[in-house]
Amino acid sequence: MARIKGGMNAKKKHNRVLKLAKGYRGARSKQYRVAKQSVMRALTSSYAGRKQRKRQFRQLWIARINAATRMNGLSYSKFMHGLKLAGVDINRKMLSEMAISEPEAFKVLVDVAKEKLA
Repeated sequence: MARIKGGMNAKKKHNRVLKLAKGYRGARSKQYRVAKQSVMRALTSSYAGRKQRKRQFRQLWIARINAATRMNGLSYSKFMHGLKLAGVDINRKMLSEMAISEPEAFKVLVDVAKEKLA
């Protein structure tokens, strides 16, 4: 049986990695060995980044809610506890949107929380 060399498959693999490294500077986008390391690191970071994005958004929403509740004379933790006691089930993303775009409606929620805490 004839021997089959792996040149075609190696070239395909190299091109796949080099395509992912497009836009990188210097050897990182030209040389396979360097590009492979950069791409592996970038893919690892992008995976981690997708997890961190969720944390960062939740942190932002909580900061916005806290600022809005303090303007209405309540702390974030007491506000959330009051909403839980009142049976109001709105997620933090929507609460932060309300705090920015509809301050009057948010004030009503703060009043509901205050009433349940008292």
